[in-house]
Amino acid sequence: MSRRKTKDEKLYLASQWRLMWWKFLDHRLAVFSSCVLILLYVVAVFCEFVAPCEPNKRAKERSFAPPQTIHILHEGHIHWPFVYGQTQHRDPETLRLYYSPDTERRIPVRFFVKGDPYKLWGLIPMERHLFGLGRVETVNDNGETITTVARFNLMGCDRLGRDLFSRIIYGSRVSLSIGLVGVFFSLVLGVVIGGISGYYGGRLDILIQRFIEVLRSFPQIPLWMSFSAAMPATWSQLTVYFFMTVILAFITWTSLAQVVRGKILSLREEDYAMAARVAGRKEFSILMRHLMPGFLSHIIVSVTLQIPGMIIAETSLSFLKLGLRPPTISWGVLLQDAQSVSAIRLYPWLMWPIAFVIVAVLMFNFMGDGLRDAADPYSH
Repeated sequence: MSRRKTKDEKLYLASQWRLMWWKFLDHRLAVFSSCVLILLYVVAVFCEFVAPCEPNKRAKERSFAPPQTIHILHEGHIHWPFVYGQTQHRDPETLRLYYSPDTERRIPVRFFVKGDPYKLWGLIPMERHLFGLGRVETVNDNGETITTVARFNLMGCDRLGRDLFSRIIYGSRVSLSIGLVGVFFSLVLGVVIGGISGYYGGRLDILIQRFIEVLRSFPQIPLWMSFSAAMPATWSQLTVYFFMTVILAFITWTSLAQVVRGKILSLREEDYAMAARVAGRKEFSILMRHLMPGFLSHIIVSVTLQIPGMIIAETSLSFLKLGLRPPTISWGVLLQDAQSVSAIRLYPWLMWPIAFVIVAVLMFNFMGDGLRDAADPYSH
């Protein structure tokens, strides 16, 4: 019978990547944050299915409607989760619309219900939603029975009566993906330029470092404003999205380039790098196949910690109307409705997108802390 390996033997025989994985699993907060981020990205990928309503469907009769609370108790009895209908009123003095729950109308919350039609990923026609109120029958003034899709406003409605929760879910696809795409461009620029600067050195290194210092000396907000002003109003949503990722990558690649340069400077004189050079390896091969793997974990940590910064940058730019513009839906675009104190005071649910931004940024930061600790698995 084979002898069971002890814990010390497993640690001795494990590869560096396995040690990093074990060290990361010991960081409970980082593991929890990773699970939350995976959930957020799954929701973003299947946003059409998860959102209970079509995000751009207007309903003026539900302008600034408050969130509908889910109940399980009615007249002292337990029921399947349901919401009350809402009745619209207008204040005769201020002419402001307000809503009151209609306790006579109980609409059950159902899963996998038929609702507003949509195309999953713009390709597959579907009507099923993860949850919602389904279709209900109403009687109009002429006594005719009409079947309509019941609106489920979990987080209230905006000025045009559009469901805010559905718009937040759709906006997560843009706000979360722009961080990944922007970091990808930043990674390519930072690794290539920083690697060339650190490996070749000399005048090329001085020139690149002076360019980085000049670029980092510009105030970020005026730089964002100048780039945003260069975007024509006639551009399509996809073109504006791509240009935004390029803007964010152009601003953030400098810090990663300096990290890569410092690591290359410390590794290029190592014995294995010198041996590869003597063996006739090409310079690019030495850089990418021998030096880069030596600090790949540090690059992963740096990239992970850059993603929340890009999410905040996109949200800030769009909030200031310098980034993405309607009809594109992102968390920053949704916050444009909450730019006045009166709107926040009267309709506080318009601030819900901020909660999603905070959660996403915190989760990335916590996961980055865990990756930073895991990058050095031999520390205690």
